[in-house]
Amino acid sequence: MSSWTLKSIPPHDWFLCLDVESYFDHEHEPEKIFEEGFTRPIPIGDTDVIVTVFFNGDPENPEFHMESAESLSKDEVAEANKSLAKILGTDMDIRPLYDQAENDAVLGGKLSELYGLKRMTRANLFEDILYRIVQMQMNHKPTAKKMMFQIREAYGTALMLEKRSLPAWPRPHQLMKADPANIRKLGPTLRKGQYLVGLANDIVAGNVDMDHLMECEPQEFYDLITKVKGIGPTSGQDLMMM
Repeated sequence: MSSWTLKSIPPHDWFLCLDVESYFDHEHEPEKIFEEGFTRPIPIGDTDVIVTVFFNGDPENPEFHMESAESLSKDEVAEANKSLAKILGTDMDIRPLYDQAENDAVLGGKLSELYGLKRMTRANLFEDILYRIVQMQMNHKPTAKKMMFQIREAYGTALMLEKRSLPAWPRPHQLMKADPANIRKLGPTLRKGQYLVGLANDIVAGNVDMDHLMECEPQEFYDLITKVKGIGPTSGQDLMMM
């Protein structure tokens, strides 16, 4: 078993995220996370490890306590923290926004009401795009989340959490050989299945560089991401902000 702590730049009140339905996946029950923690598979190199996250509840001195049943090395913990920092937004410094908008007639009150709220994402940009494509144009988001979970079950690595299965998110090399018609059987449209498989193939072929997209300037990111089939202007803007 491994346990460690990840600090966040204050202010950060992660419990505010529990009210944002889109931040969580099919297997999550936000009303129980306060006591049971936030559990999900985390990619570490070529493997996936289940990690449970607990928040200390202090917006001014925010810390996240991590637990995993696996025995992880220091290098593996450091690798896991890259994904965890992205998911939780621990490296985001929102203080400049607070300083600029403190006396703003519209934002001032909202920032006080939502003090310490930071956005959440999935573990990496590939996961963000997969979820965005599956749920686009669907009004009932729980159904979209179930579809995404079924794709994870079909193509991701099977992990065990106590006595139940918790599938990891598929990697590009796992999804690239999928038949879009079989993805259609899991709920998404055939077109969405084609988008997912096409993106996975483009990443493996080197036509889409996820690492570059994560590091480039916002405008370049938007210009490149909207060239991905299935990502329009609105989705591109959402992914750019995340």
